Amino acid sequence: MDNEYINYATTTINLTDKELQQFQKLIYEWAGIHMSDAKRALISGRLLKRLRFYHLPNYQDYINMILDPQYKDERQIMINLLTTNETYFFRESQHLDYLRDHILANFKGNEIFRVWSAAASSGQEAYSIAMILEEAGLNGRWEILGTDINETVLEKAKRGIYPLEASEKIPEKLLKKYCLRGINAEYGNFTVIDELKKNIRFIKMNLNEPFTNIGAFDIVFLRNVMIYFDMETKKSVIDRITQVIKPHCYLILGHSENLNNISKSYKTLLPTIYQKLD
Repeated sequence: MDNEYINYATTTINLTDKELQQFQKLIYEWAGIHMSDAKRALISGRLLKRLRFYHLPNYQDYINMILDPQYKDERQIMINLLTTNETYFFRESQHLDYLRDHILANFKGNEIFRVWSAAASSGQEAYSIAMILEEAGLNGRWEILGTDINETVLEKAKRGIYPLEASEKIPEKLLKKYCLRGINAEYGNFTVIDELKKNIRFIKMNLNEPFTNIGAFDIVFLRNVMIYFDMETKKSVIDRITQVIKPHCYLILGHSENLNNISKSYKTLLPTIYQKLD
């Protein structure tokens, strides 16, 4: 088949078992993400656009490309496409309620309260936490680090601009206080105020690699990430995260996740809410 004349509207490009296994191996090696055979349609669907872009006749040619060092940028694009980034403001709000009513209510320290949003995606989690911190009366004595392996969503997080419909779960009082409606070119959108943005830093980070110069945290939100890791990767990631959580401080997972058989360094306060032992 001549690449130049591929009609992708009528041509079916099948992802073979061998190619599926290669993609599974690469996304595991590069991001620590376990993708089961059930993800075949997701992998083939999301990467088909890259075959179209490069006029490639099959997935094997694309695999050969991303393994070539001169196409390292394409490797990141593949990671971006295959990592899921579903998020919204005040997601799993019980965690934010616990942060407000128990952790912050008893916070007496004079140091800056530090939070790590370890799967920040496009920023909604970090900005939701920021509103809670300000409402608790910390008056800017807080910092949030937002990290993600996906550079595309991190750029959205840094901008902090969202469609108006994304504001539906933000409590009205906080929406009026901490968000601004867009005008002119940003009509139909809203943004988070600069007073919140200035205390939040978003950077690219692979949780499967050593953490460098990120400091220690009072609380880490690691929500809806562990579900993509196998047991070995879960243990490795939690071990590294434990090292940057201050003694007797907190780790929060997603509601379908837990630390069973993963770590003995925490006690359970509530399902998915953990306190480091020392």
